[in-house]
Amino acid sequence: MAILINKDSRIVIQGITGREATMITRHTLDYGTPVLAGVTPGKKGQDVHGVPVYNTVREAVEAHQVNTSLIVVPPAFALDAVWEAIDNGIKLIVVTTENVPQLDTLKLLHLARQNGVRIIGPNTVGMINPADRIKLGSIGGDHPERSFVPGHVGVISRSGGMTAETSWMVKRAGFGVSTSIGIGGDALIGTSIKDLLELFEQDPDTHAVVTFSEPGTRFEEEAADFVRNGGFSKPFLSYIAGRFTEQMPEGTVFGHAGAMISGGAGRPSGKGQKLREAGVHVLDRYDDMIDALQSILAAKAVK
Repeated sequence: MAILINKDSRIVIQGITGREATMITRHTLDYGTPVLAGVTPGKKGQDVHGVPVYNTVREAVEAHQVNTSLIVVPPAFALDAVWEAIDNGIKLIVVTTENVPQLDTLKLLHLARQNGVRIIGPNTVGMINPADRIKLGSIGGDHPERSFVPGHVGVISRSGGMTAETSWMVKRAGFGVSTSIGIGGDALIGTSIKDLLELFEQDPDTHAVVTFSEPGTRFEEEAADFVRNGGFSKPFLSYIAGRFTEQMPEGTVFGHAGAMISGGAGRPSGKGQKLREAGVHVLDRYDDMIDALQSILAAKAVK
């Protein structure tokens, strides 16, 4: 098993005829993930690597009963794309688009919440389930198996690149991943660390979770409260990058839009303290992850 995506995922790619989406489609198909349809207004009748293109999501739903959407459109069109997907019954939407206007992000997240829809992103590399060879987004590039092998460790990362790197560290430790997810680097996203911990807790094939975190936001503090209150009971390892940022001028943005310290909020030291107090294994160095995974999980024979 895994969370969110599996062999029952019926995928449509919105914006499929764009350059990036065309490349993602090729890599996704090569990995073995079935992409049933694509949508680009005015391009009906075309195909992208054999995937039929429709003018609307409604046409794709009627023809293929799609239930999962990958959105790869310019920032100005992200809100409309999410709106169209929700309006046609799509319940899982992965928004890869970055630089979505914040007001549009607020609107699309509110719309999703009203309709019981799960949003991953915006500004996400996507997610992958290696056991079923299902991936959504650019995650893993053209050779996902280099970093992502099947196993029982869930991976959550704010950074797209570090989603692959952390999954590779899990592989180096002798384990594999159940589901690996880049939640997105923006301050406003649809699914937080705490939200995913709740799903991983319910997944019998996930025996532990590793997170890669950054400065900014309160995602880690919320996760710590969730663990402290008994919401997550499995081994939980966390590395928080960017401790040097606490010596920099307040309000400086480091890479991702959400990686910003303001006042006492978002400091890596504070995040680490709260997680430790909740019983989470907080790593001082990223390289410590291999030894920590082996010492914590080897006794349980998690492979």
